[in-house]
Amino acid sequence: MVKIIQIGDDRLRTMCKPVSITEIDSPATKQILKDMSDALRSQDDGVAISAPQIGITKRIFAVSTKIFDEDYLSGEPEKKFYEHLYFINPKIIKSSTKTEEAEEGCLSIRGVYGLVKRPKNVTVEALNEKGEKVVRGAGGLLARIFQHEIDHLDGVLFIDKASLIKEFPEEKITN
Repeated sequence: MVKIIQIGDDRLRTMCKPVSITEIDSPATKQILKDMSDALRSQDDGVAISAPQIGITKRIFAVSTKIFDEDYLSGEPEKKFYEHLYFINPKIIKSSTKTEEAEEGCLSIRGVYGLVKRPKNVTVEALNEKGEKVVRGAGGLLARIFQHEIDHLDGVLFIDKASLIKEFPEEKITN
């Protein structure tokens, strides 16, 4: 099992490199996607993960489809196998002027939460795991996830933008 790296590891502060179109279908990239998926599935509270969180400084992140599951969102999650959506070389191409402040946490900064103000809606352009162009608009939780994960790809952590940071040391559990 690939470990999720924690704050203090320089790879979390690295500007990640784009994935070339020829690399997308490679065994190495397929392994990165598998490792990201396995790492994300190992965390019951995880909804997304970026490649740098598993030590790979490539512009890739994955989002669990559990964020679309009413049971999960209502706080009554069942043990289900969720698929992941992959975003390679993502960029925000549009964001709303309306902002929203909400609490965020991170699998690489266990036990720490803070309020982060972000645009309420964004549109992301990326490639999927097949190398196909994807343009996806998002609001609410998904918009926040997109922004949080793209920040990771730029070496930015949510604590860099957060106010009212709270620590819960008993949650500082790593896999």
